[in-house]
Amino acid sequence: MTGLAVLLSHWARHKVQAALLLMGLALATALWTGVQAINAEARASYDFAAATMTQDRLPRLVAERITLADYVALRRAGWPVSPVIEGEAVIGGETLRLIGIEPLTLPPGERVEGNPADFLTGGTILSAAPLDDPRARRADLPPGIAVADIGVAAQILGPDISYLLLTQDRSPQDRPAPAGYALIRPATTDLSQLTESFHLNLAAFGYLAFGVGLFIVHSAIGLAFEQRRALFRTLRALGLSARALTGLLLAELLAFALVAGAAGVALGWLIAGALLPDVASTLRGLYGAEVGAELTLRPVWWLSGLGIAVLGMLGSAGQSLWRLWRLPPLAPAQPRAWARESAQAMRRQALAGALLLGLAAGLLALPGLWAGFGMLAGLLMGCALILPMLLASLTRIGQWLSRGAVAQWFWADTRQQLPGLSLALMALLLALAANIGVGTMVGSFRATFTAWIDQRLAADLYVEAADEADSARLLEWLGDRAVALPMIRTTDGGTGVVGMVDHPLFRRAWPLLRSLPDPWAHLDAGDVFVNEQLALRRHLSPGDRVEQGVIAGIYPDYGNPMPQVILSYDRHRALYPLPILRHALITDIPAAAIRAAFPRMVVQDRAAIREASVAVFERTFAVTAALNVLTLGVAALAIFASLLTLSALRLPQLAPVWAMGLRRSRLAWLEWLRTLALAALVWVLALPVGLALAWVLLAVVNVEAFGWRLPMRLFPGDWLRLGGLSLLAAGLAAALPVYRLARIAPAELLKVFARER
Repeated sequence: MTGLAVLLSHWARHKVQAALLLMGLALATALWTGVQAINAEARASYDFAAATMTQDRLPRLVAERITLADYVALRRAGWPVSPVIEGEAVIGGETLRLIGIEPLTLPPGERVEGNPADFLTGGTILSAAPLDDPRARRADLPPGIAVADIGVAAQILGPDISYLLLTQDRSPQDRPAPAGYALIRPATTDLSQLTESFHLNLAAFGYLAFGVGLFIVHSAIGLAFEQRRALFRTLRALGLSARALTGLLLAELLAFALVAGAAGVALGWLIAGALLPDVASTLRGLYGAEVGAELTLRPVWWLSGLGIAVLGMLGSAGQSLWRLWRLPPLAPAQPRAWARESAQAMRRQALAGALLLGLAAGLLALPGLWAGFGMLAGLLMGCALILPMLLASLTRIGQWLSRGAVAQWFWADTRQQLPGLSLALMALLLALAANIGVGTMVGSFRATFTAWIDQRLAADLYVEAADEADSARLLEWLGDRAVALPMIRTTDGGTGVVGMVDHPLFRRAWPLLRSLPDPWAHLDAGDVFVNEQLALRRHLSPGDRVEQGVIAGIYPDYGNPMPQVILSYDRHRALYPLPILRHALITDIPAAAIRAAFPRMVVQDRAAIREASVAVFERTFAVTAALNVLTLGVAALAIFASLLTLSALRLPQLAPVWAMGLRRSRLAWLEWLRTLALAALVWVLALPVGLALAWVLLAVVNVEAFGWRLPMRLFPGDWLRLGGLSLLAAGLAAALPVYRLARIAPAELLKVFARER
C-alpha cells in the first residue's frame, strides 16, 4: 500500500494532468458509448417492429378498389385473407399511421393486447405514445403507429379496404391471384439489413472518436511515466520488484478507468439523447424506419462502455508498462536510455504503419462492406503511425535548410519534442483527415444530389388523391388547363416497380447513366430501366436481362436503398392493377387553388419537394457533422494536454538557451511558433490522407453500402478553412503553456543548473 500511495502522490501534485487524463478517457468513452446507444436503440426498434407488425411479413392482394363485398366474396371462394385499412390520420393531436385490422382472421398466434372484446366493440385505439383521445390506450407498438379494429379505422379513413393479407402459410405460386388483383410479396430485406450501412458508418465514427480520445490518455500516461522515471528508479533501488511495480501501476490505471468510464457513460447518454432525434429523422426519411426519439437504458451498452474504458486505458498504457518492465532497475531515470527506447519505438511504429497501409491496399481487391471499413481503418491508422517518422524527416530538412544558430536549434529541438507530442499530433491527423474525407464525401453528395433532384423534379405540381373518386374529380376539374401524367409504383419482393408514361417531360428530365440506342422506344416495346443500385448489385449492363425484361437503360437513384425497375405504364397497369392516386401536373394553376378545391388532396410544388428532400439530406449528415466537430475538439484537447505537461519537462532544454542570451519572451514566441508549425505540417500531410479517405468512402464503402457511386468533387476552400481551424485550435492549446514560459521567474530557470539533470 505504501508503494501505491507513493505512486498516487504524483497525481496529487499534478491535478491538471490527472483531470486531463480522466477527461480524455471520459470523452473517448462518451463518444463511443453515445453512438452505441443510438445504434442499440434503433436496432431494438427494428426488432420490435418486426415482431409486432404482422402485415409487413405477409403476402397481400391489392386492387384498384377493394370493398367489403369483395372481401366476403374471396372468403367464400376459399381465399385465406384478412382485411386491412391503412392510412395517415390525426388522432389526439398526433399524425399517426393508423392500421385497422380484423383480429379474428389474423394468423394463429397473433393477438391484441388487453381485452379482445374491448378492442372489438369498445372502439379502442392502441399506440405507443399517450394520446389526447378517450379511445386511446397505451400498448407496446413501434413509434408513429396506431392500431384499431377495422371498423374504427373505417370510420376515420373511409370504408374501402387498403389490401388483403394472405394469412395461411402457403407459397404464392400455389395459386394464381384472382382476376383483377395483384399479388404483392413481402420485401425480402428487413429494416435491420437495409439500414446496416448507416449504422456501420455511425459505429466507424464512434471508434474513430474513441481512438482520438485515447491519444489524450496515451499521451498523459506516457508523460506521467516520463515525469516519474526517478521515482521508479528509487522504488526499484529500495527493493520493489518489476512485477510488484507493474501491478501497482495497473491498479492505479484501473481506478482511473472505472471513474472515467462511469463519467463517460453518463456523458454518452446525454450525447445520444441530443443526437437521437436527428438519427430518427434520417432513418424515417431515408428508409421509412420508425425509431423512438427517447433513449431506453440498456445494460448492454453501459456495461460495454465501462469495459471499453478499461480496455482503452490498458491499451494506452501498454507500451509504457512494457518499456518499464524491460529496462534495468536504474535505467528509467537515464534520459538517453529512455530516448533510445523511444527512437526504437518510433521505428517499429512506422514499420507497423507501413504494414497497415499494405493491408489496406490488399483489401481493395475484396468485396463487401467490412472490407471497405477495413481499408478505412488501415489507411487512417497506418498514416497515423507513420506520421512521427515523417515529421522527424521534415524537421531534419528544415534544420538543413536553416541559416543561423537559433533557426537550426529551433528545428533540432522540435524533432526532440516529437516523442512527447507525437500522440497528440497523430490525433490531430486523424481528426483532420476525417474532416477532409467526410467533408469531401458530403460536398460531393450534396452537389450531385441537388443537381439530380433538380433534373428529376420536372413537373410543376405533384398531387396525391385520397381515393379514386377524388382522383377522377381532379382530372375532370383540371380539364385542358393541365397535363396530368399518372405516377404509380409498388414493391414486389423487395424490388420497387414503377410504371412510367412515355412523355417528352420524362424523356427530357429523366437522367440515364448508360443506355441502349433510343432507350424510350425500347421501354415502350417492353424493355425496362433499372436503377444503379440493382445494376451494381448484379453487375448488369444495358442489354442484359432481368426478371421483368431486357435492360434498356440504367438511371441514378440517389437516396433510395432499394433496387428499382421501371416498366412502361401499360405493362405496369397490366401486371399491377392498382388505383391511380398520384399525378405529376404540367400547369400554371397555383397549388393553393387545387388545395382549396380538394381539401383531402396532398398537393406539393416542385420547390416544396426539393426543400423537403434537401432537408432530409442535411439531417442525414447532421450526426456526422457533430461527430466531426467533437473529434476535432478532442484532438485540440490532446495537444493541450501534451503541451501543458511538457512545459515543465522542457525547462532543462530551455534554460541553457536562455542563459546564452535568448530572452524569455522570444523563447515563448518560438514555442508558440513551433506548435503552429507542427499543426501546419500535420494539416499538409492530412490533405492526401483525407482525399484518399474520401475516395474509399465514395468508390468503395458507398457502393457497397447504398448501391451507387458518386463523382468525387474537390473543395479547396473547405480545406483552407479547416487548416485555419487547426491552426486556431493548436494556437489556443499552446496559449497557456506559452504564457507560463513567458512569465516564468529567472530563478526557476537557474535552478535547472543546480539539479541532478
